[in-house]
Amino acid sequence: MKTIPSFNSFLEQSVINNWDLDALTDYKGATLQYKDVARKIEKLHIMFENSGVQKGDKIAICGRNSSNWAVAFIATLTYGAVAVPVLHEFTPDQVYNIVNHSEAKLLFVGDVVATTIDATKMPALEGIIYIPDYSLVLSRTDKLTFAREHLNELFGKKYPKAFRKEHVHYYIDEDPDELALINYTSGTTGFSKGVMLPYRAMWGNLDFAFDAIGKNIQRGSKTISILPMAHMYGMAFEFLFEFCHGCHIYFLTRVPSPAIIAQAFQDVRPSIIIAVPLIIEKIIRKRVFPKIQNHRMRLLLNMPVISKKVKQKICEEVSKAFGGNFYEMIVGGAAFSQEIEAFLYSINFPVTVGYGATECAPIITYSDWHSFVPTSCGKAVVHMEVKIDSPDPQNIPGEILARGTNVMLGYYKNEEATRQALDSEGWYHTGDLALMDAEGNVFIKGRSKNMLLGSSGQNIYPEEIEDKLNSMAMVVESLVVQDGDKLVGLVFPDYEEAKEMGLSNDDIINVMEQNRQELNAALPAYSKLSSIVLQEEEFEKTPKKSIKRYLYKRS
Repeated sequence: MKTIPSFNSFLEQSVINNWDLDALTDYKGATLQYKDVARKIEKLHIMFENSGVQKGDKIAICGRNSSNWAVAFIATLTYGAVAVPVLHEFTPDQVYNIVNHSEAKLLFVGDVVATTIDATKMPALEGIIYIPDYSLVLSRTDKLTFAREHLNELFGKKYPKAFRKEHVHYYIDEDPDELALINYTSGTTGFSKGVMLPYRAMWGNLDFAFDAIGKNIQRGSKTISILPMAHMYGMAFEFLFEFCHGCHIYFLTRVPSPAIIAQAFQDVRPSIIIAVPLIIEKIIRKRVFPKIQNHRMRLLLNMPVISKKVKQKICEEVSKAFGGNFYEMIVGGAAFSQEIEAFLYSINFPVTVGYGATECAPIITYSDWHSFVPTSCGKAVVHMEVKIDSPDPQNIPGEILARGTNVMLGYYKNEEATRQALDSEGWYHTGDLALMDAEGNVFIKGRSKNMLLGSSGQNIYPEEIEDKLNSMAMVVESLVVQDGDKLVGLVFPDYEEAKEMGLSNDDIINVMEQNRQELNAALPAYSKLSSIVLQEEEFEKTPKKSIKRYLYKRS
């Protein structure tokens, strides 16, 4: 392995080398060039310095994707502080837990988050900064108040003539194991684990992306950021790589519905598409299948002589739905629908699947679409080793273990969880089950943690929701399942109690609806239940009395 260079040096060089190029755009809004980004970073650095932020201090960022979110993040790293990205969909209590647990000194908040949080619940914070214009929502020190009020004056004193590219000098990380950021896993309780990611892990992912994707997309090309940047998948491959490569990134600043996403693909025509399965599947089912699932098309596809041409035409149509200008589509974060994957493979569509974990910042396995083996998630990427903890990895599923440059330092202030996840030989235990063929392709067979994935890439842990639901009125046991992009609670109610109380089936349904509303009030947006469905009988169990989850899966 080559020596690990500074990650921040790539951010610095990109700003300098791409000075006059478009850098960040809020979709349907303003555009910042790389020089504008540099200017904003410099102002934040001046504010940090004059308010007493030290190297290694934690700075939390919580808001929807936007150019200013991206600037705040880069400014934090390039100052030498530790970034703590927080999913904006977390409940206020979860935000407090993360801010307090991480010992963040400053908190950047978006427009929605700003209206929901209570600063008194975060007593150690010195200030809260409003992401849209970097104004102060709260200041608890005179230094911070002064720094913000006199920011333009301080900037003008430092750069009396003009701020030029030769003034760009960022904090350069020299120790590969230095902490760059703490990324809290998106569990549905307040007990999210803080994943400590060092600069080497950030560089490992960047170097992989340069090698795997960079040679196929041009400097100055356009890309779209859909996934939350507070999620490592979105951060690494929809933001940081593109920024360091000199691309022009468009942020979908509002809640990205399938219709908005589909329109953005048409408008931007991105050169690479990074997405979770649900987004892709929805667009294909709504915009592609209706055009091809008719009698005439089926007839043509069954005629060997012309089926090749028809498939080519279908492939062009599908490509158009995603802008028609991309090298490949990389799907990750959850299992791809086999129906959709098989369809895309049959028309020779440029799609591939990657696999990773927050704990690896995130990439573990990937293959270029030309060499991708369907139903797999690729092979171990550069700087990483992967093995399956099984006596016969080709035939008996075992846990995926990963080791290498991308692996975390551990969980912040949680030695026990760190010991469980990282063994003495440096292997990270993913908790996911898979097979591996003779060529090293990994085939995921199940999530041992039963994790579900929200439509924007958030991890959802059903057991945590079930735990809350099981304690509610008339509930004997429950199971949370995914139905498309919705979460459904399957509940076996206490029919005996209902009978004793003289309750009808309609009464039980009303009780469950009340339970659902009460439960949802305590959950982030992405893990709320859309409905509760009553089960007539108890759930089938294993000998260990665990519910046989696979029997209740939905599409």
